[in-house]
Amino acid sequence: MNKGKVFSLGFQHVLAMYGGAIIVPLIVGGALGLTSEQLTYLVAIDLLMCGVATLLQVAKNRFFGIGLPVVLGCTFTAVGPMIAIGSSYGVSAIYGAIIASGVIVVLIAKYFGKLVKFFPPVVTGSVVTVIGITLIPVAMNDMAGGQGSKDFGNLSNIALAFGVLAFILLLYRFFNGFIRSVAILLGLVAGTIVAGFMGKVDLSAVSEASWFHMPEMFYFGVPTFNATAILTMLLVSIVSLVESTGVYFALGDICERKLTEKDLQNGYRAEGLAIILGGLFNAFPYTTYSQNVGLVQLSGIRTRNVIVVAGSLLVLLGFAPKLAAITTIIPSPVLGGAMVAMFGMVVASGIKMLSKVDFTSQENLLIIACSVGMGLGVTVVPEAFAQFPPTLQILTGSGIVAGSMTAIVLNMVFNVLKKKEAVTNVTKLADHKVS
Repeated sequence: MNKGKVFSLGFQHVLAMYGGAIIVPLIVGGALGLTSEQLTYLVAIDLLMCGVATLLQVAKNRFFGIGLPVVLGCTFTAVGPMIAIGSSYGVSAIYGAIIASGVIVVLIAKYFGKLVKFFPPVVTGSVVTVIGITLIPVAMNDMAGGQGSKDFGNLSNIALAFGVLAFILLLYRFFNGFIRSVAILLGLVAGTIVAGFMGKVDLSAVSEASWFHMPEMFYFGVPTFNATAILTMLLVSIVSLVESTGVYFALGDICERKLTEKDLQNGYRAEGLAIILGGLFNAFPYTTYSQNVGLVQLSGIRTRNVIVVAGSLLVLLGFAPKLAAITTIIPSPVLGGAMVAMFGMVVASGIKMLSKVDFTSQENLLIIACSVGMGLGVTVVPEAFAQFPPTLQILTGSGIVAGSMTAIVLNMVFNVLKKKEAVTNVTKLADHKVS
């Protein structure tokens, strides 16, 4: 394959994941009230770390890297938890939690295959559904103009947000393939152009940004470590590992390569290292991007050289803040319109995971009902558990943690322990017959 074709295929992978990569820092940074300069840094460092994470995973060696044509990006599952942690404990606690969760992922990589039984679809589906539901208020605030804005709820903001949402839906309705895969990105571009004519776009961030910068460790300050925040981010990382496992096997099938236990361990370890680096440089936790698997399938090109080009392009983009600053001029209503679709897709992804669950089982229905109910309840009425001791508030301080832990514990009670009891009873019956 000639170099021009390798480059174009690598660039195509960047375009396929670019929208998802930039939307996460824009949403998190906007929700936490970052300045335009800080937001520019966040987008730039995220693109750079997406590239580093991808190169870590594709560089197969004896310690890390699965060696498949996989692209990594910031996990959307972390958006809600990061906003919740930042709002409650400060930005520094976000990065302490990310670093700690990354270290734990590296340590459990060897054993994670055995832990997967504790995270079946009934658990992961419930967790992702809760995360999606808790994100919806963020989207609605941005649709109205952004919390605290002078024109909050203004009709022009609402019209602009719904216009963006309608445009994205039309792209999904009338196009397929590549256009559909970048529909969110196109919606943001079109919405920003319209917002420019409405006088809602400020270009000062682009003019003030430099063309080149070096990444800075602990840009937002020295990380702090909070138990609730760490537990929240660890749950996010575990859900991401479960999803990544599915991506690994899908790519293994496409590449006609039988994955070994060692391959999976190296894949998990690379993801853990990417999460640690994300925390150190104040970026995000990283995971495999399933949309790029579709590109591998459609193009039929399974060589790792293409992914190396994609990762390298992302690193180069990350060194250019002026390019990153262009994305920060997107007005809140435009982001809000896109968020409704994206956050709704998080809920839909959770429901899709739950579609693999046996709904004829009353136990599974109870697991879903109680975990989603607890997650949403704690999110809406956080003061309900304000009188609990600090040690218990680790579990009740976040709707995501409360819902996730409910799902994990109930799954163990109703499914894991029940199966063990059934096996024990069968063994006893067999022994009785023999005697």
